[in-house]
Parts: sequence; C-alpha cells; structure tokens
Amino acid sequence: MRIIFLFVLLIGFLYATPNPAEIDTLKSQIAALDKKLSSNNNIWLKKYANFETYNQIYTEIQNIQKELKNLKSIKNPDMFKISILTHRLETLQRQKELLEEYRTNPFKELIEKPQIQNIPDITNPIAIIGGISFIKSLENQKLILKKNQSVLENALKDLDKKYSLLNSLDTLEKSKENAEAIYQTQTKRFELQSTQNILKTTIDIYSKESDEAIQKISYQIKTQIFKLIYIGLAILISIGFALILKVFVRRYIHDNERAYTASKIINFFNISIIILILLFAYLENVTYLVAVLGFASAGLAIAMKDLFMSILGWSVIIIGGSVHVGDRIRIAKDGNVYVGDVLDISMLRITMYEDVTLTTYMESRRAGRIVFVPNNYIFTTMFSNYTHGGMKTVWDGIDFTITFDSNYKKALEIASDAATKYSRGYTEITRKQLNKMRDKYSLRNNSVEPKTFSMIENNGIKISVWYQTNAYATLTLRSTISTEIIENILKEPDIFISYTTTKLIKDGTDGFGNKPVKSGTSLIQDEEKD
Repeated sequence: MRIIFLFVLLIGFLYATPNPAEIDTLKSQIAALDKKLSSNNNIWLKKYANFETYNQIYTEIQNIQKELKNLKSIKNPDMFKISILTHRLETLQRQKELLEEYRTNPFKELIEKPQIQNIPDITNPIAIIGGISFIKSLENQKLILKKNQSVLENALKDLDKKYSLLNSLDTLEKSKENAEAIYQTQTKRFELQSTQNILKTTIDIYSKESDEAIQKISYQIKTQIFKLIYIGLAILISIGFALILKVFVRRYIHDNERAYTASKIINFFNISIIILILLFAYLENVTYLVAVLGFASAGLAIAMKDLFMSILGWSVIIIGGSVHVGDRIRIAKDGNVYVGDVLDISMLRITMYEDVTLTTYMESRRAGRIVFVPNNYIFTTMFSNYTHGGMKTVWDGIDFTITFDSNYKKALEIASDAATKYSRGYTEITRKQLNKMRDKYSLRNNSVEPKTFSMIENNGIKISVWYQTNAYATLTLRSTISTEIIENILKEPDIFISYTTTKLIKDGTDGFGNKPVKSGTSLIQDEEKD
C-alpha cells in the first residue's frame, strides 16, 4: 500500500512540474498571434484599440488630476512637478478630444444600418440607367457589410485561439501578466461577440430592405423595357408606313415638285405621330400638359411671334402651293432684291440659291449666295414667283433709242423679227400654259406674241420690244436678241442709234481748235468774219 502511494505521489510530482519547452512554445504561439493581430490591419481591432487608448487616457487624466489636487493642497508644493503634470494633463486632454468618438461605441460606423433613401421611380427609359446604378450601390453596400462581418469573424477566431493559449500558459505558469492578458483578451472577445450579434442583425434587416428595393426597381426597369419595345415597334410601324407612302408617291406622281412636296408632308405627319406617341407614352397627365400649354400659348405667341408666323406661312405655302421647290422667286426686303431658285422649304424658312439674273446684272452685282428667307415674309414682304402654276417663262424687254430722222418703222420691224425668231418656242410654251391656268384664274388678255412699241423721248425715238423668255435664263436670250438687233440696224443706212454725247465749247472757239473744215466754213468762223 505504501509503495502504491509513493508511486502516485511521484507521478503527480512529475506532471506538476512545469515543462519549460512547452511554456516557450505557448509564448511563441501567443507572440505570433499578437503579431498577426497587429499587422493585418483589422478595422475592428483598430477601432477597439482606439477605444482602449481612450479609456487609458481617461484613467490617466483622472489620476493626474487627483495627484495635482493633492500636490496643491500641500503647504510647500513642488512647483516643477506641478508644471510637468499640468503639461502632461493638457497633452492628454488634447488626445482625449481626438478620440472622443471612441468613448462609448467604437463600432458605431461599422454596425449602423445604412439608410436607403431616394429610391428612384423608373418612369422613362433614361431613368433605367439611374435605377441600375442604384441597384449596384445597394449591392455594394451589402458586400461591404458582409466583408466587415467576415473580418470580424476572423478576428474573433484569432482571439479565441489566443484566449485558449493564454489559459494553457496560465495553467503551466501562474503570473500576474498572464492573468491580465487573459482578462484583456476575454473583455475584447465579449465586446466583439456582442458587436458581431448586432452586425448580424443589421445585415439581416438591411438585406431585407435592399432586396425589397431591388425587387421594386427591377420590376419598374422590366416594365419600362417592355414599354420601350412597344413604343419602338409603334415608331417603326409609323416610319414603315411613311416609307410605303413615299414609294407610292414616287411611283404615281411624276411631277418632281409635287412629289417633293408630298414627301415633305409625309415627313411632317410622320414626325408629328412619333411625337404624339412619345407624349402619350411618357406624360402621366396629358390634360395637365394641355392646360399648361393653353396658359402659356398667349405669352409664347407674343414672344415667338415670328416663329409662329413662319410656321403658319409654311402651312400656307404647302397647302396653297404658292411656292414649290425649284421655283424661280424674287424677294424684296429693305431695298435689297434677291432672285434665285428655291432649294428647300422647311417649317421655318425657304432656302434659295441666288442665280445670275438681270437683277444681279443691273442692281446687286452679286450672285451665288445661299439666301434664307423666313416663311413669314410671304405675309409681310413683296414675294414674286416667276414659275407659279407651272409657268416656265416670263416677259422680258429690250429698249434702244434711234434718232428722230431714222426710219423708225424699219427699226420696229427689225426688233420684232429678231424677237419673234428667237422666242418662238417660249411663246408656244407660254400659250399652252396660260390655257391650262384658265381653269384657276381669270385671264382676260392672253396674247403672248412679241410686242414692239415706239415712244418719243428727249433724245430720240425709243424702241421697246417685249418677248417670252425662259424664266431661268433671261440673260442668254436677251443677249442673243440684242446682238441680232444691233447687227441688222448697223446694216441699214437710214437708221441711227441715238446715244448721249457731250460737246464742250470755250469762248471764241468751236471746240475743235478752230481747224478749217474742207466741206465749208463753220458757223462760228462765219460770224467772226462778219
């Protein structure tokens, strides 16, 4: 029995003796864990470290204040020590102010539930981009919370492992440092575990709220996508119908001007239909829009009078057909005259190319300009159309003066023959076109044959010949007929062109140097002899 007791006592003594190697191993493991915890930039541990620092500073401040109070109560205090403690107290108080946010709840920013505010309403396709961005922001916030949760779990695992190692070390080696480390680790574990529970609740609540918001926005996005598809189909149908109408116009309307006008009208109605589709699709209260436009129309009519007048002028031009693309028109404004061909007729203006015409030859001496004429000019300005109603010709005239002693009858005949010769084709075209215009206009005098007139002027007899010419090339025929007339007149000995001449006579001279005249004596020389 004694032997057994001694054996048991020996075994207990052997196991009760601390093993230095095991203690060193535990200490090295604890040191490695401390190094890991301090170097992994764990945000939870950093905030808790700031919390501990704040408490340490607060405790030290309390101790210094107590010590200063005791020193000042002494009859002969140590002023140097008081000065050092006072300086130290000021430093600690500034540090305490910097760490004030860690006084009570160091993890407030990490565990506080993010607020979901300003959830967008997806009411149009443009808002889809904002909705997708909002969903991504919610998902990113959820990922941040879960990442913080994962970091917290890793920190707790390391603290649990450290706590277990400290307990094992304390079993082998009792010391005040081990007990203090166990207490601090245990306190940190309890604090982080409590925070973990709060964070889990925060994540659960936020996930439900964010999922609900995401579901709502996703449904709205889906609705808008289908709505956009339907609107796109409606617009495509409208465009397709317009294209079909244009094909029929080009096939069955052979007049290029009418085909162009019809195409412009189709484009206008097509654009109007598309605008109405978009308005009724995305305006929640169309009645409200109509009311607002009704009140605003008066102010708009005054402020944008020219714009509305141009649109009204465009309507008159298109419906009335007073001007078409390709017409030769003449615009007079503020003393300036522009003659050219219509290139385009939009809702606001007529685009005209200024050609070389008799007007540019005699007045402006400029051509080749692109002139933009507001449509409202049709109501307020002299507006002439040389080719209205299918007309392709205009009257043009050439004037020249012969002396009083010339054979004016022969001159009239020469002018009439030249005009008739070169304008015969245009005369026939004009006659046919005027006959067509009788159904629309009252034409009393439709004589289109060349006309000649003779008028008495101060310096002779003026011969005026008028003929039909191409509205787009008046100068060409005018030049041809003028050349023909002058060539034939120069052949006649009894027709003399009268033109303005000037004769300067000085006192006592005949203006020619008093040279003798072979055929006789001048009147001035005869008077001097007398």
